[in-house]
Amino acid sequence: MSELESPRNETAPTDSRGFTSQLWRQAPYLIALVLAIFGVAYSNISHQPLIGYWEILAFVIGLMCVATQWQSVPERGARFRLIGTQALHWAAVLVAMNIIVLFRVQSLLTAPAIGLVLLILLALGTFLAGVALLSLQFCFLGLAMALAVPAIAWLTQSFLFLLLVALLLVGLAIALWPYWSRGAGK
Repeated sequence: MSELESPRNETAPTDSRGFTSQLWRQAPYLIALVLAIFGVAYSNISHQPLIGYWEILAFVIGLMCVATQWQSVPERGARFRLIGTQALHWAAVLVAMNIIVLFRVQSLLTAPAIGLVLLILLALGTFLAGVALLSLQFCFLGLAMALAVPAIAWLTQSFLFLLLVALLLVGLAIALWPYWSRGAGK
């Protein structure tokens, strides 16, 4: 019986290390998603477009594209091609972002709208980079960023309603607390 339990005990730490290792491998994608959502949230609160922020985030995601694919491209020529295609790809995204923030175009949009437009351009660039690199992670990151745009717009419009629902739930929890605490003590 101890022989059967021994392999299970040996694999348990490996599984947790495997999960931790997998989490570390996915961390750059999660951080990029959090930074993108933070940028839109900050733009909505401050009513200031964070133009430099979006440009830096696009540059960082472009570097992530090269860094994640570097090991899978062993030949020197293919690595230069990877750098070149990604540089052109992300330069095009940056040009599109800068067209949006030109004075005449920017005057047509509010600051929160500019943040959402820049996020959708970043999402499109990330998704297309994922397609070009055949990277499911970048495709998902681009899709998640794109889905964050309508979610943030909805949250902005529904904030007061959601706040009232949260207050109602807290009020109900406070009102029902004595009944719950008596039921837990039995």
